[in-house]
Amino acid sequence: MIILGIDPGIAIVGWGVIEFSGNKMKPLAYGAITTPAHTPITQRLKTIYDELSLIIDKYKPEAMAVEELFFNTNVKTAITVAHARGIVLLCASQKGVSDFEYTPLQVKQALTGYGRADKMQIQSMVKIMLGLNAVPKPDDTADALAIAICHAHSHNLSSKGYI
Repeated sequence: MIILGIDPGIAIVGWGVIEFSGNKMKPLAYGAITTPAHTPITQRLKTIYDELSLIIDKYKPEAMAVEELFFNTNVKTAITVAHARGIVLLCASQKGVSDFEYTPLQVKQALTGYGRADKMQIQSMVKIMLGLNAVPKPDDTADALAIAICHAHSHNLSSKGYI
């Protein structure tokens, strides 16, 4: 199964593609879609859609795992991230890719078994689980790979009847 993990944002959309077979995971590609700060939001959303479409066309994922929106206090930031997240989900739908959503807590538990794991712990687990030489940068990319790994674990458990 090819899984595309997405950490949505307006300035940076982290993405990571893994292949999951049996209990083995292999990274296929990862990176970030970036949009300049002073670009109109409509152009930023178009850039995200266009670049994500190319990634989907190239790697042909069977599933897209997206982090659910989480915010504390900055409502304006949450709204712009929600726009980007909507574009990501629209792109998946238009490309016929099944989408799955995971909370930060679910991702942390899937990778470390602990829902309050910090960013460094998650990044270390991504590096170890995928056999990488270094933690992917920017952080959004490592987060996207973590989301893909979370889906691999969830899919594996559900296919075996545990969930």
